[in-house]
Amino acid sequence: MAALALLAGTAFADSAFAGEAISVCYNYGCLVQSEVVFSKQNLTRVGELLGDARTPEHERALIGVAVGWLLGIAGKQTPIFADRAGNFADDGVEGRMDCIDHSTTTTRLLRLFERHRWLHFHRVLEPARRTRGLIFDHYSAQIEEITPPPMCTSANEAPTVSDDAMSRRYVVDSWYVDNGQPVPVLARQRWQDGEGPDGD
Repeated sequence: MAALALLAGTAFADSAFAGEAISVCYNYGCLVQSEVVFSKQNLTRVGELLGDARTPEHERALIGVAVGWLLGIAGKQTPIFADRAGNFADDGVEGRMDCIDHSTTTTRLLRLFERHRWLHFHRVLEPARRTRGLIFDHYSAQIEEITPPPMCTSANEAPTVSDDAMSRRYVVDSWYVDNGQPVPVLARQRWQDGEGPDGD
C-alpha cells in the first residue's frame, strides 16, 4: 500500500527532535498508562499522509493507516508491541489491550490529528459502545463525517455536521488487528449491529 510505504521510512526516526507525547493504555481496562513520544518527523509524515485525502472515504482509509502506524511506533516504546487482535491470542501477555485500552488510546491519537487540523472530512467523537446481551460491552473510537465549507481558508469557518448523524458515524476499531497493522474503519450502524471488518 502506497500510504504504508510513505510512512515506513520513519518508524525509527530520531526521537531527540521535538515531538509530541500521548499516553497509551494497556493490560486491560487502562490498568497501565505509559507515555510515548512521536518525533517531529513522524508527525510531519502523518500530516502529509492525511493531507492527501480527497474524499471522506479516502480520509477514512488514511486514518486507519496512520493510527495503525503510530500504534506500531508506540509499540517500540512500550509493551503494546505484544498486543494481538481480539482478547485471546495475547491472553495474559504484558502489553495486551482490550477494547477499553484501544478505544481510549485511539481516541487520543485521533484528537492529536484534530488538534493539528489534519482531518478535513471528519470530527472526533467520544468512544462508541455496543452491548450484546446483558454484560458484553464493546467500545471503539469514533469519528463523524462532516462537510467542509467550500474554499475554507479561515479558522473562523466551521464545517457543517450532517443531520443524519448515525449514518455519518464510523468507528476506528484497532482492537480487531495486531499492533502496528492498518486499523479498520467501519460504519457505526453496521458495527452497532455486531459486524466486524470481515462482515461477520
